[in-house]
Amino acid sequence: MADKNQKVKKENRFKRWWRETVGELRKVTWPTPREAWRLTKIVLLVMVIMGAVLGGLDFMFTKLVGLVLG
Repeated sequence: MADKNQKVKKENRFKRWWRETVGELRKVTWPTPREAWRLTKIVLLVMVIMGAVLGGLDFMFTKLVGLVLG
């Protein structure tokens, strides 16, 4: 009997979680396609800039270590 109650409780927990999740997703203000593209472009631009900065720093430190140790 205890096993059946535990199974029912687990099912009820899942159903409640699912209902709450769907309810919260309905409250979300989703971006328009235009806004999503604009934000995607911003993220890609920041990634390229950060990649260039980190690549430049890596190159400089590699040369510096080469001069010190070489």
